[in-house]
Amino acid sequence: MSRRIVLASSNAGKLREFRALLEPGDFEVVSQGELGIESAEEPHLTFIENALAKARHAAARSGLPALADDSGLCVQALGGAPGVHSARFAGPDASDAANNAELLRRMQHRSDRLGHYVCVLVAVRSADDPEPLLADGRWHGEILREPRGSGGFGYDPLFYVPECGCTAAELTAERKNRVSHRGLAMRELARRLAAWR
Repeated sequence: MSRRIVLASSNAGKLREFRALLEPGDFEVVSQGELGIESAEEPHLTFIENALAKARHAAARSGLPALADDSGLCVQALGGAPGVHSARFAGPDASDAANNAELLRRMQHRSDRLGHYVCVLVAVRSADDPEPLLADGRWHGEILREPRGSGGFGYDPLFYVPECGCTAAELTAERKNRVSHRGLAMRELARRLAAWR
């Protein structure tokens, strides 16, 4: 019998990814949007705190186990920025293009171009679960001086992956899912959820 779990997101792409990953393990994944649950606040300074807040919020509103992720780009020369502010680096309602332009502006005179994507996933059995499951993934690369590629989203056109010889925006979706921060974290979480009771 499948177990229902709420994804603390209304993003259709994320919902597809998590369903593909978890449904073979007998989880029925529903989005918080399908249940009429509003998005949680993300006031924290770390990915793990924001992911945990989102998971607890969805579990409290639904009465079901919940799963959340928080992810972003951390650039070494910028002290880890944009970090948890990746989606709003250029302002509260910034587009991907505006965020990329802001990153290029701040990196203009920097020789250290190293950066990495981070994804933290959290699953809770209930809103007050004292033992949340955690999984994370990191994807290392370099920040280019101009965008390349038209796939992906966010900072992908500026994120060069040396072992792939291209940017994240130049990878096929299938290959990106195999090597990316979210793909690594999702596979680890699926492994741990298999033994979840």
